[in-house]
Amino acid sequence: MKGGRFSPTLLVLLCHVLFGSSSFQPALVLDMAKILLDNYCFPENLVGMQEAIQQAINSGEILKISDRKTLASVLTVGVQGALNDPRLTVSFEPNFVPVMPPALPSLPTEQLIRLVRNSVKLEVLENNVGYLRIDQIIGEETAAKLGPLLRDNVWNKVAHTSSLIFDLRYSTAGELSGVPFIISYFSDPEPLIHIDTVFDRPSNTTKELWTMSSIMGERYGKRKDLIVLTSKRTMGAAEAVAYTLKHLKRANIVGERSAGGSVKVEKIRIGDSGFYITIPVARSVNPITGQSWEVSGVSPSVNINAKEAVANAQNLLAVRSAIPRAVQSVSDIIRQYYSFTDRVPAFLQHLESTDFFSVISEEDLANKLNNELQSVSEDPRLMIKLTQDHPVIIEEDFEPENIPGDPAFLRNLVDTVFKVRILTGNTGYLRFDKFGDVSVMAKLGEQIAQKIWEALKDTENLIIDLRYNTGGSSASMGILLSFLQDPSQQFHFFTIYDRIQNTTTEFNTLSGLPGPPYGSKRGVYILTSHYTASAGEEFAYLMQSLHRGTLIGEITSGTLMHSKSFQVEDTDIVITVPFINFIDNNGECWLGGGVVPDAIVLAEEAVDHAHEIIEFHKEVLSLVEGTGELLEVHYAIPEVANKLSRVLLTKWAEGSYRSVVDYESLASQLTADLQETSGDHRLHIFYCDIEPESLHDMPKIPTAQEVGYIIDTLFKIEVMPGNVGYLRFDMMADIEVMRAIGPQLIKLVWSKLVNTDTMIIDMRYNTGGYSTAIPLLCTYFFDAEPLRHLYTVFDRSTTTMTEVMTLPQIQGQRYGSTKDIYILTSHMTGSAAEVFTRAMKDLNRAKVIGEPTIGGSLSSGTYQIGNSILYASIPNQVVLSAVTGKVWSVSGVEPHVAAQANDALSVAQRIIAARLLKQDKGKYVLFAPENIQINNCRSTGMKLVAFDEFDQPVIHYV
Repeated sequence: MKGGRFSPTLLVLLCHVLFGSSSFQPALVLDMAKILLDNYCFPENLVGMQEAIQQAINSGEILKISDRKTLASVLTVGVQGALNDPRLTVSFEPNFVPVMPPALPSLPTEQLIRLVRNSVKLEVLENNVGYLRIDQIIGEETAAKLGPLLRDNVWNKVAHTSSLIFDLRYSTAGELSGVPFIISYFSDPEPLIHIDTVFDRPSNTTKELWTMSSIMGERYGKRKDLIVLTSKRTMGAAEAVAYTLKHLKRANIVGERSAGGSVKVEKIRIGDSGFYITIPVARSVNPITGQSWEVSGVSPSVNINAKEAVANAQNLLAVRSAIPRAVQSVSDIIRQYYSFTDRVPAFLQHLESTDFFSVISEEDLANKLNNELQSVSEDPRLMIKLTQDHPVIIEEDFEPENIPGDPAFLRNLVDTVFKVRILTGNTGYLRFDKFGDVSVMAKLGEQIAQKIWEALKDTENLIIDLRYNTGGSSASMGILLSFLQDPSQQFHFFTIYDRIQNTTTEFNTLSGLPGPPYGSKRGVYILTSHYTASAGEEFAYLMQSLHRGTLIGEITSGTLMHSKSFQVEDTDIVITVPFINFIDNNGECWLGGGVVPDAIVLAEEAVDHAHEIIEFHKEVLSLVEGTGELLEVHYAIPEVANKLSRVLLTKWAEGSYRSVVDYESLASQLTADLQETSGDHRLHIFYCDIEPESLHDMPKIPTAQEVGYIIDTLFKIEVMPGNVGYLRFDMMADIEVMRAIGPQLIKLVWSKLVNTDTMIIDMRYNTGGYSTAIPLLCTYFFDAEPLRHLYTVFDRSTTTMTEVMTLPQIQGQRYGSTKDIYILTSHMTGSAAEVFTRAMKDLNRAKVIGEPTIGGSLSSGTYQIGNSILYASIPNQVVLSAVTGKVWSVSGVEPHVAAQANDALSVAQRIIAARLLKQDKGKYVLFAPENIQINNCRSTGMKLVAFDEFDQPVIHYV
C-alpha cells in the first residue's frame, strides 16, 4: 500500500493467481473485494481497488495454482502486503462452522460472579502497595449488573492503598466498553477526558469514549503511583487500558510489549466458496497520540521479562515514593544555602511544577533534578548526581593557633611552602601550592616579605607557578594582588558574598604591606595546569580579567571549593550547592568552569614558553606605537587616525596587550581594537613571514586571443521576457583593460542589451577590483550633456580631493537616462562595485534591490609595522557622496528594497512586471471584486492597486 491507495500491481497478481485455474471464477475475487470495501476499518486505503481488480480480470495473463490452501496462503501474503496489515488473513475452510460465544451480560448472575472472581485477584503487599490482577476487562453492561460486588470486593479495597500494581499480563479478552470505567477510576471526576475514538466500518459509525463523571465505588484518583504490568499475551481491551494510562501520563508500564490485538475482528465467508477472510472491522484512535495500540502493541516504560515484572514494579514504586521527599529535601537545601538568593523562589516554584512521571530509577531522578535546576539557573556549580560515596566537606582554612611563634620555625615553614628563585633574564620565579588563611599569612608576614618580596624586588619579570596549586583561602588573594599593584593607587579586586554568614566582603588594595610591592609595570606570568583549582584558578582568573598577568599552561580544573555537598534524604543522590559568590572587579559573578590560558601549552613546557613570551612582550610596545604612526600617516580620515593611535597606547598602558603571546594573537587584538574604536571593519592587521604582494598590481593588458576568454568569463548576459536585459559581471576591470577589450565587449555584450527596455545589473557576486573604469560604466546610463558629478574621492596619501564625472565620449551607443535600471546587491558586494552602485543610487539613476553592501574600501595600502612580520591594511581613500558630500564607504550601500540576496532577482522581476502593468493600465489597476468596509463606508465592490516610488504594488480600496 503506497500513499493510502490499494496496490493495483499486487491485485493484478492475485487475480492472475485465481484465474489461472478454471476451477475459480473472477466472482471470488470480486466478492473478497466487496467484503473489504464494506468491512475493512481503513476504507481510505482501498481507493482504486475495484478498478485494479477489473483491470486484472481483463488482462488475460495466467498463473496457475490449483491447491486451494496454497492459494489461500498466497492471497493472505498478497492482501497483507498490499494493505500493510498482518491481521488480514484468507483461509480455505470448507467445513468451518462459526461458534458464537454467549454475551457475558446474558449469563446468569451466579455464573458472572464466578467468572469475575476467577479473573480478578486482589492483595495488599508490603508498604501498603496494592496488587490488582484482572484477566478479563468486563463491559459496561456486566459492570452495571455486578456493580455492588465490584465496589465492595475490589474498588473500595484498592482505594485505600498507597500505590498500586495493576496486573494485565494475563488479560487476553475483554470488552472495550469497560475501558472508560477503569480509566475513570484512576482519574478525577472533572474535567472529563477524551480517551479514545472507535470507528466501526460495517455501521460506518464513530464513537468517542470519555471518562465518567460518576462511578460506582471510591476513585483511586490521579495522584498516587500506578504501575501497569503487561506481557506478550496482553491483548485487546487490556491494551487499550494500558495504552491510555501510559499516554495520559497516569501509569508507568512494566513488562513486555503487548500482543497488538484489535478492537474487533470478524471472519467472513467469501461468497458461497469455502474461502474465508479474517478482517479488522473497527479501529481505535487515541486523541493524544493520533495512533493506536493495535498491531504494534503497547511498549513498556521498563522492558523486562514478564515473570520479573512484579518485583521490578515494587522496586520502581519504592523509587517513586521517594520522589516527593527528595524534591522537598533539595528545595530545603537550596533555600538554606544557595548563594544566589534572588533566584531561589524561581527554583522552588520550578521544582514544585516539574513533572517527574518519566522517572523510573534513582539515576533518572538525579538526572531530572540536575537538568531542571541547570535549565533555570545556568549555574554549573549547582549540581545533582548519583553517587555511592558519602559527600565530604573539605575544610579550606589552616588553623593559625596551631602554628608556633618561633621565628626559626616560621622561616622554615615559609621555605617549605614558598619556592623562590631568580631565573635567566633576571626573571623571578615564585611557586606555592596553596593559599593560606589570612590570619596565617599575617603571622608569616615578616618572613614572607623577607623571603619573597625582598628577593624578587629587582627582577624584570615574575613567573608565579600555580601548576600544583589546589586552592585554599580566597581571602588571602587580596594580599598577593596588592603586592602586584602600585601602593599609591586604590584598586578594587573582587567581592565575596557568603550565603551562610549572609556577609558581603570587598577586597581592595591593602596598605602597609610588610615588604616592598612589586608594582603594576613589570610583567607577571601565571603558570597553570589541570590541577590548578579553587582559589588557585580564581587568582588566575583575576589576573587575566585585571589585565595584570599573562596565563600560560593548561586549562584549570574548574573546581570551586565554595560549595557544600549534601546527601538527599533516603537516596544515594548528592546535591552540591555553592554558598559563596565570587564577584570580579567588573561586578560579574564567576561561575567557574576552568580558566583558559592566553597560551595553551603542556604544563611541563610552561616555563620555557614563559621565557619565549617574555622576549616577545619586549617588542609589543614598539609594534603598538608603530601601528598608530602608520594610521596617522595613511588612514583616510585623519581625525579618526589620531584617536586610534591614542586608544592603542592607552590600552597598552592598561595592560590589555598582556594577553597577547605571539604575532598572531597581537594582530588579532590590534584588529579588534581598531575596528571597535573606529567602526571601520576595513582596518586589518595581519602577520606574514614574507612581504605580501601589493593588493593592486598594475593590470595586464590582454592579448587579442585572451579578450574573448575574458569576456566569456567575466560577463553573463540574458534578455528576459518583457525585453528586460540582465547583465552580471563579478569583477571591476581596470580602464585600460576595458579600453583594450572595448570593441569586442560592445559587439558580444553591449549590443545585445542596449535596446532592451529595462536592465538588471547583478552586482551580488562582485567583490570589487579597479575603480578606474567606474566613470566609463556610469556614462553609458546618462546623456552626453550635461556631464554628471558621480562622487568625490579623498586620497590621504596625496591629500587631494578628486571629483569623478561622467565622460563626454564613449564607444558604442548609450543606454540613455530614461530607461529603468535595477542593481542587485548582497553582503559580498564590495569596493569599486559599491562605488558604482552608490553613484547610480545617489543620482536616482537606479533602484537598488538586495542586501546592504559590505562597506569595502576603494583603495587600501599595505604597510609593514616596523621591521616585524606584522602588516597593516589601511584604507587610504574615502568616497564622498556627490549629493550629500558625506563619507559613505565605511557603512556601505543600503538598498531601496531590502531582500535576501537569493531572492533579489525575482523581486526585481516582480517589480518590473508590476511597473509594466501600471504603464499598460494607468496608475490604478482594476482587480477582482471585493466586498469590504473601509472607514465605515462600504466599497463599491472593486479592489484597486497603486504603485509606490519603487514600483511595488500597494492595495487601495474604492
